[in-house]
Amino acid sequence: MKIAVIGAGWAGCAAAVEATQRGQQVTVFEAARIPGGRARRVDGQWPDGSALPLDNGQHILIGAYSETLRLMSELELDADSLMLRLPLTLQFPDGAGMRLPALPTPLDALAGILGARGWSWRDKGSLLLAALRWQAAGFRCAPQLSVAQLCRNVQRTVMATLIEPLCVAALNTPADRASAQVFLRVLRDALFSQSGGSNLLLPRTDLSALLPEAALAWVTQRGGELQLGARVQTLATTGSGWQVDGVAFDRVILACPPGEAARLAQSSGLPCEDWQAQARALQFEAITTVYVSASGSRLVQPMLALRASAPDSEAPAQFVFDRGQLGGPAGLLAFVVSASTGDSAALTQRVLRQGAQQLGLVQPVAVQTIVEKRATFACLPGMLRPASQVLPGLLACGDYIAGPYPATLEGAVRNGRDAAVLAHA
Repeated sequence: MKIAVIGAGWAGCAAAVEATQRGQQVTVFEAARIPGGRARRVDGQWPDGSALPLDNGQHILIGAYSETLRLMSELELDADSLMLRLPLTLQFPDGAGMRLPALPTPLDALAGILGARGWSWRDKGSLLLAALRWQAAGFRCAPQLSVAQLCRNVQRTVMATLIEPLCVAALNTPADRASAQVFLRVLRDALFSQSGGSNLLLPRTDLSALLPEAALAWVTQRGGELQLGARVQTLATTGSGWQVDGVAFDRVILACPPGEAARLAQSSGLPCEDWQAQARALQFEAITTVYVSASGSRLVQPMLALRASAPDSEAPAQFVFDRGQLGGPAGLLAFVVSASTGDSAALTQRVLRQGAQQLGLVQPVAVQTIVEKRATFACLPGMLRPASQVLPGLLACGDYIAGPYPATLEGAVRNGRDAAVLAHA
């Protein structure tokens, strides 16, 4: 069959590889010139105008991302050289926080909690009791609960230095609004399902080179076609198949953002109003990444948690990454503001002051600020997400499609492969 994949983000790339593996003839359409979707390379520049490859956001992976790691293996990508593997570490510049040792699951989590710095025994006990309750309940809870409600008996120190940073990192939604059920699924898979599942996998290369470019090269080497800079305008049904801007295909996979997918589904003229309504009803969270040059700076860890209050406060960034320890130029730091709001220029200045106050940076210089306004869907309690099947022969994939995970690279890859399987049926 001839399969059209519309979108070359991580979901679209996974769908294209899976369809090719199943013997289909694949054409990938991508509106941008650089593949990767919301996890892609950005051609930035230093203040003097010289080139500086950056990313549109500082994404991380974890050891529990089994489908993403399997796809990388199938593409003969060496994950160990492309990413730095570290034990789960949520530590602050002063050394407070938690770091998991290299022990089998769940002993690593137990030892990490007991050895957490800056926590009293009452703090540690509150988290251990909560974890036991979550495990006894099978890591399930009422769908309407928020993470803050789920953790109402956890001590405030633990909330501020573990639960809230972990929640905003995994779900990109503040704990008082984030889905407790999705949060528990992430905890289960990362901390209690497999040894090494909680490991941090920090990319040492730009995000487009990490997987999308290799996936698309693999597809085209096997007869597939790639059209970059090609925004699809319309879909039409032919009875037995589909037309994408007048070109015939047997199946179509919408691997573009939900609003764009709804637009294309509507252009077909076929009844799928419920699917369109669910796609358009999704709310979104922004992520701002402020790249800062601080001459001579080197963090004690490649990734550190920061003491953040709110995006519009004087301490908006929750994490900072040392790009010099991750294959980039020495002294280049990436500050991440999840669920960000407000003016970009003002946010940048607050991040610079935060870096000086919490990291002791001397005369930090903002290199570039990148705001991804619709970085992820807001992972709210009880939310409804669209299904993979839009119409017969028309599938959708992406991290927003119904599934157990929040808006993550793993969720995108899984949904992409699932859509290709359904298209093959």
